[in-house]
Amino acid sequence: MDIPFNKPYIGEEERKAVVEALDQDVIHGDGPTTERVQSFLEDWLEIDHAFLMTSCTHALEMAMMTLDVGPGDEVIMPSFNFVSSANAVVLQGATPVFAEIRPDTMNLDPEAVEEKITPDTKAIVLVHYGGVACDMDAFLELGEKYDVAIVEDAAQGVDAYWQGEPLGTIGEIGCYSFHDTKNVTSGEGGAFLTDDEEIARRAEIVREKGTNRSAFYRGEVDKYSWVDEGSSYIPSDLLAALLEAQLDRRDEIKEKRKQVWTTYREALRPLVDDGLIEWQTIPEYADPNYHLFYLRTHTPEERDELLNALKEEGIQATFHYVPLHSSPYGRNTLRCMEELPVTQHCSETLIRLPVYPQLEKRAESIARVAVETIREVLSPASVVR
Repeated sequence: MDIPFNKPYIGEEERKAVVEALDQDVIHGDGPTTERVQSFLEDWLEIDHAFLMTSCTHALEMAMMTLDVGPGDEVIMPSFNFVSSANAVVLQGATPVFAEIRPDTMNLDPEAVEEKITPDTKAIVLVHYGGVACDMDAFLELGEKYDVAIVEDAAQGVDAYWQGEPLGTIGEIGCYSFHDTKNVTSGEGGAFLTDDEEIARRAEIVREKGTNRSAFYRGEVDKYSWVDEGSSYIPSDLLAALLEAQLDRRDEIKEKRKQVWTTYREALRPLVDDGLIEWQTIPEYADPNYHLFYLRTHTPEERDELLNALKEEGIQATFHYVPLHSSPYGRNTLRCMEELPVTQHCSETLIRLPVYPQLEKRAESIARVAVETIREVLSPASVVR
């Protein structure tokens, strides 16, 4: 087999959309295509404000800026996480605080988070791992109880839901990614979502290099000027055009990914029942988007052996995050002293299988090879009784 881990799902619709955008008089950011996509997101997600961004990383940075996170503040987040959430905090001179995850979902554990809350806690950043919702009831309660903002790092959560509500629209701020590894892509890109009017107005300024340019275009001021800190977070209309075509195909993309994911799930279920592997629990409140499919072995040694065996069969399976608290920057610069055994063990035993729409007709053969390889590599001695 020759199965790469990821392949963007790009067709004639996307090519046509980009060519049409090139024929416009405006191809810079915040042109007509950007405006259409932002309006679509607001209507689809039933959110008051959606700003297209150059990346989810920049959306997270803007989240910290609009919340006035700064020196002396703490922001709690999972250590099993991409570095962008932590960088967004560090860039503001604040301190990321890493909390434990739940082994059944790989999402933040609300009880572990509450133990980390102090008078200096300004926000909690949630990661909806694999497009499976965090326990939002618990986190919304914590946010209200301790008066801290809830920021959803929904990079993997586009078109996934919690109790019917789109991920990214539940906390004070939501951040999306449209990187080419995500379900819906513009190559590079993201979105910043909020229902809070004050946050939205500040975000509009931060996103426009710290100017009130948007207010000027609306005729609210007679000239625009530098009024706040900010950066250049606006993507080109060409990227917006690619994203618009992808959003038009979102149902097709989700259905094809679901078929691949479900095929893997059905094939590997006997291995879970036999105790050879573990996998992600999907809580009743979560409607996932089938962003990824992972399994976990019992030891790091088993994980490494299985990864090598799958690659020998032509399946480019891979691991995921190295925990941030144990990274060189975390240990040496931030002086992280946390010991997070669940996070460490889950990180060291996790394997992701390829999931993307083009595998729809090959999923059964991939699953069959994966099952045979897992049974061959994992001896009965590894079974937990």
